[in-house]
Amino acid sequence: MLALALLRDPRYRAYWLALFTSQMGTWMQSAAQGWLVLLLTGSAERLGLVVALQFLPSLLFSLPAGVLADRYPKRNLLLFTQGGMMLLALLMALLTLTGWVRYGHVLLFAFLYGALNAMDQPVRQSFTVELAGRERYPGAIALNSFGFNTSRLLGPALSGFLIAFYGVGAAYLANAFSFLPLLLVLRRLAPGPRGEEGDGRWWREALEGVGFVLGHPLVRRVVGLVLFASLLGMNFQTLVPAYARLVLELSATGYGFLLSSVGVGAILAALIMAFTGRPRPPRLLLGVFALALAHLGLFFAPAPAVPLFLALGGFGMISVLINANTLVQLAVPDRLRGRVMAVYSLVMLGTGPLGAYLTGLLFELFGGRLAAFALGGLVLLVGLYQLRSWPRGSSLRA
Repeated sequence: MLALALLRDPRYRAYWLALFTSQMGTWMQSAAQGWLVLLLTGSAERLGLVVALQFLPSLLFSLPAGVLADRYPKRNLLLFTQGGMMLLALLMALLTLTGWVRYGHVLLFAFLYGALNAMDQPVRQSFTVELAGRERYPGAIALNSFGFNTSRLLGPALSGFLIAFYGVGAAYLANAFSFLPLLLVLRRLAPGPRGEEGDGRWWREALEGVGFVLGHPLVRRVVGLVLFASLLGMNFQTLVPAYARLVLELSATGYGFLLSSVGVGAILAALIMAFTGRPRPPRLLLGVFALALAHLGLFFAPAPAVPLFLALGGFGMISVLINANTLVQLAVPDRLRGRVMAVYSLVMLGTGPLGAYLTGLLFELFGGRLAAFALGGLVLLVGLYQLRSWPRGSSLRA
């Protein structure tokens, strides 16, 4: 197994463990942020606006970040983005713990944090290939997805307990400290190679990545599928807190349990990928249908069955993302990797603002169950269309 081989590599093992710690803090903060907005406003639409603002910078900064990733040492760029997110989390912790926090602070924090994350995503994904090596990348993406989704499982549950006993600010503070191991590991790694210098016009270099995505049949199909799945079926940061508080009327601990249910399904999908090796395009479609069924199930399910459907949603989401990410990374040449992954991040994260606000608005207009039914129906239509039109032949073989 490529994933186990990577864990025997001391450099990659240290990086993976530090990244896992940081991701734990990130999911704790994500759960705290949703709960804080509902405490301050009581509105699912206001929560959707916060999530939208956190994803909005992806539309503005993903493509320039891809150009930077292909020009400059990726380790240095990661030190900047990870350090910046640590400082923002520390500031929000202080505002919350002192009782000075207001809804406007959360909006500003979400935008700034999202801006750094938009820069971080294509750089970090390209850095993974650089650190693991192209031949071991399928194992790296499976291993990273396992860590990411284990943190998705544990982080919200731990955040729920911290909120219940110490308040929302404790979760922000935990996230701030969680960045320290990763920053220390990155400082010990070599900066890495510089890329080719461009002509100073970043948009021309960015458009070269866009052109590759549009011109490669399989990559174009994969990125298009991720666009619609992300827009309609992956908005769990808005869906779960709104459903937990406004439909099921749960406490913070119950809310954390629901978020962790998404993580259970996501871990299962990551484990399957880790053991089965190379990605397969048809699994993208299976993931889309799982997302559709999960949302439709929330319309019919009694309260005790809700965690099962959220777990199915997590399984579908990660089945789509692991296979999509790996297929794109294996198809792209090294010199374009940062720019192509910037397009991928733009599609995956840039749909977040509209998707998050759409989810919150549907909750406000129709209530939680009907909103989930509408989203699930739209995802199902996307899956059926892709099933009918997906190209046959060599592009379906892994």
